[in-house]
Amino acid sequence: MLLNFGLASMFYRYSWGHNDWLEAQRDTAVRHVDLACCRRDSAAFQVLVAADEPFLLTVSTDPQFWKGGPLPVIRLDVELDAPLQLEVKLIGLVEDDDRCLKSDVLLEKSSLFVERRKIQAVWVECHATEDTRPGIYHGKIRLYSHTLFEDERTAGECSFSLTVKDWMLPEPKEYQFYLDLWQHNANIARRYQVPLWSDEHFAILDRYLHSLAQLGQKAVTAVVSEIPWSGQYSFRDREPADLFEYSMVRITRETNGRFSYDFSALDRYVQMAEQHGIAAEIELFGLLGIWQDEEAGYGSVMADHPDGVRIRYYDQSSCTFRFIRKRADFDAYVQALHHHLIDKGWIERVRVLADEPKDFALFQKQLAALQEAAPSFRYKLAIHRTEFIQKNPGPIHDYVPILNCVAAEYTRLLDLKRQLPGKILFYVCCYPDFPNTFLSSPPLESRVIPWLVEKLQLDGFLRWNYTVWPESPLEKLSYRAPGWKAGDMNFVYPGAAGKPLLSLRYKWLQRGIRDYELMQLLKRSGQSEKVENLLNRVFRFRDAGELHPEARKKNTELYSLEPADYDRLIGDL
Repeated sequence: MLLNFGLASMFYRYSWGHNDWLEAQRDTAVRHVDLACCRRDSAAFQVLVAADEPFLLTVSTDPQFWKGGPLPVIRLDVELDAPLQLEVKLIGLVEDDDRCLKSDVLLEKSSLFVERRKIQAVWVECHATEDTRPGIYHGKIRLYSHTLFEDERTAGECSFSLTVKDWMLPEPKEYQFYLDLWQHNANIARRYQVPLWSDEHFAILDRYLHSLAQLGQKAVTAVVSEIPWSGQYSFRDREPADLFEYSMVRITRETNGRFSYDFSALDRYVQMAEQHGIAAEIELFGLLGIWQDEEAGYGSVMADHPDGVRIRYYDQSSCTFRFIRKRADFDAYVQALHHHLIDKGWIERVRVLADEPKDFALFQKQLAALQEAAPSFRYKLAIHRTEFIQKNPGPIHDYVPILNCVAAEYTRLLDLKRQLPGKILFYVCCYPDFPNTFLSSPPLESRVIPWLVEKLQLDGFLRWNYTVWPESPLEKLSYRAPGWKAGDMNFVYPGAAGKPLLSLRYKWLQRGIRDYELMQLLKRSGQSEKVENLLNRVFRFRDAGELHPEARKKNTELYSLEPADYDRLIGDL
């Protein structure tokens, strides 16, 4: 067997269907890499393994026999002369919209069958804690091979060095970067086939919150009415996916005609998030700017209210579920929720979200109606129309324009930033094409997003997509292409035992967020000029307007796609 192996950047992405055998031989030519990280940080790379005949690759010391008969077994072993945690995971392939399989998911399984002439990538990450002593450490990657009952023999060796700097990053919960990845918790319950808001559901949500917390997530998503996005209009698709999100609040109309409200699931989720350090913001979805499609039946159920809010309740007298149809009853619910959040001491953290409202005049009416019912609520607006920046739609606490709107109204946004009581983030979704976090996006684009926040002097980044999986995301991630590109809907995958499988895009975004935190440390230590020089090396635009698609700039004309330009941040410390 001709075995090829080597090391690659953490930003390497393999495409099975694009890379031929000659490319595999080229990509596996590197035998040594030098890494650097801070304390409370990590450094990663990939090991690439390929052969001219099929084999079984394992990263475990457990015995391995191939179910199909005799097959060479290659065992990969990583050692480091430092007491650092080593994370070694096989990288799985996911089908992109172009039908090619691309590396993205970090698998929990310890072995994989590898076809001939196919590269199998392995993720290796070295985690330094606050107690790690600064210095240079050295590591080895060794490959051992055997078939059936043969003794293992050495098949190859690579090496790496890790320089741990004296600088220490903050704990993720103390990150200054304001990350807001929306959670779609009903979708999690569906994928794992557990009852909504049950103990089993919350046990799974706890693991997903942990993964969010490692990124420095700031906001917790609370859906407080039924299907506020109308299932992303999935009913329009030829092969619809179930993307409906349901309320965390259980409502009952008692036999005496009074409504009672059970906020226990909402409280439990908020408190669970707090335990993970996600405690800056509670986002309420479903009270403002409801997505509607009246022709398909997804319109308003309240004739005397300007918004399409759907509040479901159980009627004890008839033993049936019904929907609130009078504004007075809706207002009573909003007031009960409002008072509950005040009683819990959470009202200062609460933001009522409106997601991409289209009609400015209608939105003003919807906002005024909600303000009348609950005067203490603060509002956060995801904006995809410049009109909502140019005009004043009301007392908005936080603005989150899509990057296109940032480019079009950058000067006005900077003026708003000086006036607003809250924050200004930007978001990307199914557009713009770049920078973005699609499966087809250049890997560095996930990393560049936090750098762009620093460059534009905004507060953070929002995306809608943590777990908006289609029906079988590991088998078919592509959904609604080309409008939604594969990867638009998720940063993690549903793994076994209620545990999320992280993606390379998750890791690349995490690297960018940690870069951002290091920039803040440098600026506080009087090294703002160094940060500015690094930003100027990475970014190639002079005016934010060049980021707009109408500027017709290529991504390489806007920012670097060379990892070395970013790695200087840590390497030159």
